[in-house]
Amino acid sequence: MMARAALLLTLACLTANLAAQTELLTDRTTAATQAADATLLQNLDRKVWTAGSFHSGKNTLPYRLLPPATVDGAKRYPLVIVLHGSGGIGHDNLSQLGALALSWSAPDIRASFPAYVLAPQFPERSANYQRSAADGLLAASPGPNLPTLTALVDDLRQRYPIDAKRIYITGFSMGASAATQALLQRPSMFAAAAAFSGVPPERSAAARLATTPLLIVHGTADRDNPIAPDRAMVAALQRQPGARVRLLEYQGMPHQVPDDMLLSKAWRVWLFAQ
Repeated sequence: MMARAALLLTLACLTANLAAQTELLTDRTTAATQAADATLLQNLDRKVWTAGSFHSGKNTLPYRLLPPATVDGAKRYPLVIVLHGSGGIGHDNLSQLGALALSWSAPDIRASFPAYVLAPQFPERSANYQRSAADGLLAASPGPNLPTLTALVDDLRQRYPIDAKRIYITGFSMGASAATQALLQRPSMFAAAAAFSGVPPERSAAARLATTPLLIVHGTADRDNPIAPDRAMVAALQRQPGARVRLLEYQGMPHQVPDDMLLSKAWRVWLFAQ
């Protein structure tokens, strides 16, 4: 609890001090807390996620949609898009429900942040990586189904009481990389983004990314997607007038979503404030 309280204080400063330096954090959750959280997530009811399939041209995108626990017909709700890592690629319309997606259906989170939560499943990579000719670091490029994703969002907006000004996108690993690519393709669609352990676009895209509030979270011991490209992108964004970007560096953390953020309200408070 103390670790999550400290995280809440850190994130509360994000909107108040845009000129602040990168935050250096350490995940201090205990093994007992991690085990309890893992058990909670594992036992969550997947049936609350409605299964759907969206067709656009030759492309088909399976998805799961979590509605607010209670829907008030007089209200419109945020839409949170959670993009999966490479382990969720497929067609079963279930593997994309990893820990980050499932965390939104935890009872306390669902009650505190009423929203529609979309978890699409990509049949192939949603982002690809290559070395940048500019700085030699990894840079991401979009997979072929990102336009299908944004078309799905347009479709859901017509069928559900979604607030078009409060569409948020987040993801882990490949999903984080795809999230920033989606910002480049449809910047006006998204109110904010949170990217966990991803690979950013070419740093030359910083000016286009700078229009959207962006929270980047990465472990310094990540060997799958090293942190250096994210550091380079944050530096490029901080040179852009009006950019709203924060980098949370977790000291010694490997390739994962920080344990103290999975069920934390802190970063969700920041996200929903945008």
